[in-house]
Amino acid sequence: MGAQYEVRGNVAVLTLDNPPVNGLGFDTRVQLAQGVDRAVADAAVAAIVVTGAGKAFSGGADIKEFGSPKSIAEPNLLSLIKLLEDCPKPVVAAVHSVCMGGGLELALGAHYRVAAPGTNVALPEVKIGLIPGAGGTQRLPRVLGVETALNMIVSGEPVKSELLASLPGQKLFDKIIEGNVLDGAIAFAAEVAAKPGPHPRVRDYKVSHRDPDAYFGFARNMVKGMAKNFPAPVKCVDAVEACVKKKFDEGMLYERETFLALMLTPECKALRHAFFGERAASKIPDVPEDTPQRKIEKVAVIGAGTMGGGIAMNFLNAGVPVVMLEMKQEALDRGVATIRKNYDAQVKKGKLKQDKLDARMALLSTTLNYADIASADLVIEAVFEEMGVKEKVFKTLDEVMKPGAILASNTSTLDVNAIAAFTKRPQDVVGMHFFSPANVMKLLEVVRGEKTAKDVLATVMAIGKKIRKTAVVSGVCDGFIGNRMIEQYSRQAGFLLEEGCTPAQVDKAVEKFGFAMGPFRMGDLAGNDIGWAIRKRRYVEKPHMRYSKTADLLCELGRYGQKTGAGWYDYVPGKRDAIPSKLVEEMIAKHRADIGVQPRKISDDEIVHRLVYSLVNEAAKILEEGIASKASDIDMVYLTGYGFPLFRGGPMCYADSQGLFNVVQTMKKFAANPHDDASFWQPAPLLAKLAAESKSFT
Repeated sequence: MGAQYEVRGNVAVLTLDNPPVNGLGFDTRVQLAQGVDRAVADAAVAAIVVTGAGKAFSGGADIKEFGSPKSIAEPNLLSLIKLLEDCPKPVVAAVHSVCMGGGLELALGAHYRVAAPGTNVALPEVKIGLIPGAGGTQRLPRVLGVETALNMIVSGEPVKSELLASLPGQKLFDKIIEGNVLDGAIAFAAEVAAKPGPHPRVRDYKVSHRDPDAYFGFARNMVKGMAKNFPAPVKCVDAVEACVKKKFDEGMLYERETFLALMLTPECKALRHAFFGERAASKIPDVPEDTPQRKIEKVAVIGAGTMGGGIAMNFLNAGVPVVMLEMKQEALDRGVATIRKNYDAQVKKGKLKQDKLDARMALLSTTLNYADIASADLVIEAVFEEMGVKEKVFKTLDEVMKPGAILASNTSTLDVNAIAAFTKRPQDVVGMHFFSPANVMKLLEVVRGEKTAKDVLATVMAIGKKIRKTAVVSGVCDGFIGNRMIEQYSRQAGFLLEEGCTPAQVDKAVEKFGFAMGPFRMGDLAGNDIGWAIRKRRYVEKPHMRYSKTADLLCELGRYGQKTGAGWYDYVPGKRDAIPSKLVEEMIAKHRADIGVQPRKISDDEIVHRLVYSLVNEAAKILEEGIASKASDIDMVYLTGYGFPLFRGGPMCYADSQGLFNVVQTMKKFAANPHDDASFWQPAPLLAKLAAESKSFT
């Protein structure tokens, strides 16, 4: 771990070796600096090559040290770059595979750079609410030109090395090396060592733009429009402008001050929380990372409807063969036609090539017979959300599926333990709750039954990664993590209508806060009849739980949402625009009169916090019960499945940012409202305890 040193011929090779992506942690930086000193002191060494072991040159900062004193301890990255730049012997960076963030900034400190084709090159700091902090905004424009560099810095997206090397006038790469990049770099280093110095430094390169004021003004307006809730993208523009208009050292100072100021913003904290939360979601406390996994080479999907087809597409996209089962041929034909239509739309938009479409469709087969899916390694049922229907399916699967096959249910609320009990192999049963549309939404709730085997859990989490989902483990309870919380959110939305709000007022307040969609637009999109079915079940199972009757009245009018052309809003055929409905407003007003509630003016602040804190209070109970193992898992569910604003980091991160003491005080005010549910607003014991101890969820 650190940096390895060897001499080949007259070239010292320093190899970053800190798996998995050679993060520039403290030990690695120390050993790299020692290696440079050793090479300079050795008269037999004429040049230095810096490269990375394994599958990366360097991915940048070591995330294990992020935000700790070690991350800035000397030699910090700026000192290390200065050491390379000022080295009296030529330094060649041999980049391959991944060269990102601080790794790219380090390479820009070398005198020369060579690259393997296919290397992903990026400055992705903007994705965690920062700008590059070790010279990236000052050096990259000097080697790629202002406009190319700014596009890379603002987007944070990787670009292939050979594409960058082909740009006219670029000075990023001196050579693209086919074959062994290290051998090529050593030969190149020996060649440049034979030339008289001094060797080029990126900081000395000239940088200019033909009309900087107009260009940066245009760029700033574009970025503000696209990233209105995030300060970092605009600051990227400012830093590149400083590169053009200031001397190098002044530009470096501006970059550093901006980087440190952004570190303290709530948006940066939220984005960093989401970044780490996504990585932490795959870690399950009692399932070791080296748990053996089952082989998944063929998947079966039961049901060819919207969910079944979307689920199948995830596996086809990842190159996994899928067999889709239905009861009737016309249902199968419809399902296959929808999948093809979705792929055709991607081809038309230029997002997919025709040969890829053909390859994916070739992986799909269909059947009406359970015997044809017996050899699948994983089967996912996506049938009607009713326990009797699930029972029939799982009893049949238990009979036909081969031993060791994983049996998964896409249920969104039903008891996975009860489903597992329909089989003689409950250890093989797990919930895989996809979110609609399943081929688009990132979230996958993995529901762990009481008897689900650890290798099943490890396998399903790995499959989630393979199909590019954010997989989060949930225990068994009604609604799991996401839908259990959203029920409280929806209850509050209903009470707000009874007390004086319109659906549009509630939606607008929440959307202004940053949600992708308010609760009433969301209901119309998902189908209001789904919530109606759940409430009917609640009235029997939990008669003490109070709901506003407005949603039931809406469904009694047949207004199920977009699919019926009318819900909380009116819709014009062929369009998704939500038009406020006079009929719905009259229905709500009549209901208020019937229950004797005088409408009052309700502020956006009250709307937002009643909705958001209802999520937080229910989530605290979920944590306490062990349904979720950590607060960041709950945030990942809401960021990737429910449109919670990314710049606020999820409900738990947001509650922490407000101070849990303040959250509890606000909840006490809500409990005093005679038209709300006072018992719900009693802070969950975990929330009360953390607030009393001045602690936080995350």
